[in-house]
Amino acid sequence: MEIIRDLAEMQFALQGGAVTIGNFDGVHQGHAKLLEQLILRAREVGGPAIVLTFDPHPVRILRPELAPPPLTWTSRKAELLSDLGVDVTVVYPTDKHLLDLSAEQFFDQIVIQRLGAKALVEGPNFAFGKDRGGSIELLQSLCDAHDVQLQIVPPLLEGDQFVSSSRIREAISVGDVGTASEMLTRPYRVRGMVTHGMNRGAAMGFPTANLVGIDTLVPAVGVYAAVAWWQDRPYAAAVNIGGNPTFAEPAPKFEVHLIDFKEIIYGQVLSVDILSRLRGVKTFDNKDALLAQVQQDIAAVRKCTVPWLAETTNNEQ
Repeated sequence: MEIIRDLAEMQFALQGGAVTIGNFDGVHQGHAKLLEQLILRAREVGGPAIVLTFDPHPVRILRPELAPPPLTWTSRKAELLSDLGVDVTVVYPTDKHLLDLSAEQFFDQIVIQRLGAKALVEGPNFAFGKDRGGSIELLQSLCDAHDVQLQIVPPLLEGDQFVSSSRIREAISVGDVGTASEMLTRPYRVRGMVTHGMNRGAAMGFPTANLVGIDTLVPAVGVYAAVAWWQDRPYAAAVNIGGNPTFAEPAPKFEVHLIDFKEIIYGQVLSVDILSRLRGVKTFDNKDALLAQVQQDIAAVRKCTVPWLAETTNNEQ
């Protein structure tokens, strides 16, 4: 996957393809449906399939108080897009110049001059240019004038609701990572820096990696089954999000116990795929009761992660 952060670096060979423009936060099944059409249009016009996204999202500059926590970071987004067949991800740096471009200026300067697009693929709610002033109708008119194909892909319905980043965010916020994963193309992943904790887990025989600096949405408090990634290898993991009421420690933490893992990884970045919520956070009468529950949690994690680890192993063979 090629990531371009400066459109001035766009090579001629990367122009003349099919383009879609959007945030693509989370890269969910609705995005995958749109990207299928993007790739088909790219093949028709004989060019690359290109996603143009923005960093940061424009709303973080225009209305930061309304900006939701992201579901993916840029390199992860590009990785997921590549898995779906996208050739190039353009990560446009959001600045005042970009936000001041009218719809017509945006189309001319970005879509035509820089990307050299021969086809555009968008959803029905796509808007572009200053104050989102460019409608689908205007986009169609501009495409017609420049001999650019335009395809509008309807959103994906799941039951009676559309698959969307907002719905995924709502599910994760209440701990329903299972539902979120059904809408995503891959399990929900977070990352953070491993720091020292209170070493209570290690004292009981279950050391944990305490993550800080997580830059995406953190699920609701609870205990989760997960797969942690260290040096491109997956490990079954039990994740505790929240405080430790048994020891009167209310401050929220993100603790990861990597099962059958012996490495010392303080100061390193750890990625974690969160698969399912096992239970809420409880207060236990004593350490022995807590230890018994942790053992049950780990047994549940092992059972839950077997298919995920098997799939990963098969993909590597």
